[in-house]
Amino acid sequence: MTAFTTTPHLRSRPAPPSPLRGGLSRGGLELRQFFREKDAVVFTFSLPVVMLVLLASIYRDTVPGTGVGAGQIFAASMIAAGIMSATFVSLGNGIAQDGDDGTLKRLRGTPTPLTSYFLGKVLLVLVVSLAEVVLLLAVGRGFFGLVLPTEPERWLTFGWVFLLGVVACALLGIAVGSLARSAKSASAIIMLPFIGLQFISGVLVNPITNLPAPLVQLGSVFPLKWMAQGFRSVFLPDSMTFQEVAGSWEPGRTALVLAAWCAGGLVLCLLTFRRRNSQRG
Repeated sequence: MTAFTTTPHLRSRPAPPSPLRGGLSRGGLELRQFFREKDAVVFTFSLPVVMLVLLASIYRDTVPGTGVGAGQIFAASMIAAGIMSATFVSLGNGIAQDGDDGTLKRLRGTPTPLTSYFLGKVLLVLVVSLAEVVLLLAVGRGFFGLVLPTEPERWLTFGWVFLLGVVACALLGIAVGSLARSAKSASAIIMLPFIGLQFISGVLVNPITNLPAPLVQLGSVFPLKWMAQGFRSVFLPDSMTFQEVAGSWEPGRTALVLAAWCAGGLVLCLLTFRRRNSQRG
């Protein structure tokens, strides 16, 4: 009689979750971790609001012939800075911290794809940015007379400026955070351009035409200037276009520059993250 050897049935391992499902799960984790860090939450949400209150309280002039006060202009522009604070600053520091505490190294040893990690970060900044914008709109509306538009096309403009701005600034934050050698150095590297760009992008200086031409040209290279201009086109009347460099809101150019930064930011992320992984093994 021929003996047969039977091999035990090998239970197949469960398939890893899809990148989208993993990203949603990671996003929930990121949100819980973010809101547990009270100091980070307070800094992220309070800095743009404090800057808005200070600027709008100091400059109370009304633009002749328009009925638009300086507080309304600062409120519209500060939305862009609030988004940059919630994306570029928070995400850049977060990526550097994940590198320091070993999160990124442990991630490479798990079946979770890197795509899910980044999707989780994007979900985090989307939620935080939206909350930041709601807070700034409430302050601008309640204290400085910011008028919320009723035309659907203006809210459509708000939507694409918001989404493109969040993606562009988030990708830049990831790239800068990947370049930082440590979480401590990341803060200095990130805050310098964040503060400087607010001056040369027409956020803290009103109107932007008061800036020297070379500074305006430098600010026009980066997304913050176009985000601020896009939000001014949503919340300010068309009579205010004379304060813009081109004398118009330039929606087409705004969309083109922000989309270009989304594409360029993605390339920068891939390059810097690959460099970080090769250096840290």
